[in-house]
Amino acid sequence: MTVNAGSDIAISVEGLVKRFGDYEALKGVEFQVPAGSVVGVLGPNGAGKTTTVRVLATLLRPDGGRVLVDGHDVEKDPAAVRRAIGLTGQYAALDEFQPGRDNLVMIGRLAGLGRREAKARAAELLDEFDLVDAADRPVKGYSGGMRRRLDLAASLVARPRILFLDEPTTGLDPRSRNVMYEVIRDLVASGTTLFLTTQYLEEADQLADRIVVIDRGRAIADGTPRELKSVLGGAQLEVVVSPGSDLATAAMVLGGFGAGTATIDSETRHVEVSVAPRPRLATEVVQAMTEVGIALDDCSIRRPSLDDVFLALTGQKTGSDDAEKNADDAALAH
Repeated sequence: MTVNAGSDIAISVEGLVKRFGDYEALKGVEFQVPAGSVVGVLGPNGAGKTTTVRVLATLLRPDGGRVLVDGHDVEKDPAAVRRAIGLTGQYAALDEFQPGRDNLVMIGRLAGLGRREAKARAAELLDEFDLVDAADRPVKGYSGGMRRRLDLAASLVARPRILFLDEPTTGLDPRSRNVMYEVIRDLVASGTTLFLTTQYLEEADQLADRIVVIDRGRAIADGTPRELKSVLGGAQLEVVVSPGSDLATAAMVLGGFGAGTATIDSETRHVEVSVAPRPRLATEVVQAMTEVGIALDDCSIRRPSLDDVFLALTGQKTGSDDAEKNADDAALAH
């Protein structure tokens, strides 16, 4: 398949393989990213997320497969790829001893902008990211949220058509994270294509049009958040049984409302079962429990979340790619 610059496909990955010595980090990963969309990439520790970003951004050479970014082959024409993209890594790539303004001007000059144009672009981005008051202070005095905003601004100096965000909100407090979400939504509204890796499932749920799940070096699922959640089907009916009431009896009663056997967590006194939601279901459960002498502290119906999907697909919870990143960094050092 050939993808031309300006087509409806911003990123095309076919059979991507990447090895670090005997370790195969990517084992034939495949997916596509439509132009102007947000694709979120999820995966447990060492799944291959960061390696994938670094191949797409031309920081690592693939060992197999074909990767096109903005219609350009990452191996045959890496310079063209770099002209089309911006990258915000897991850690801010800034000169801490320079002011924020000087960082942006420097990056603009490195990107080929004239001095006047680089200064104008820096001023524009400082205003857009609410950093004007701190523009002339050394970056080492910035808060974590300010650094991340400046780092994202730096990746936008050259107005990239495609932006890679590798865990952009890791370590941020909730307020700073929400600010970043607004910035990301504004970028999407302006037509930028975003490739987002994250360990926060709610982040992917909020921001991504499609989600790719990578596990053990393979893309094992690809779809909209709604499509992925529908794989599990139904919902979970959960009750918290009061101390003094019998858990086994509660599980038997709850099982009558669902599909399959109810599960018991003796430590938390939670009992749950998969159900097809319907009106007044929770009320019926409480009444049935009361009739057999079971007191409840809580009763709720929970629809599948991305956490449930992720756990079902991988058997693990999300986390940062520390092991994988270490392998990448060793390769980059050589």
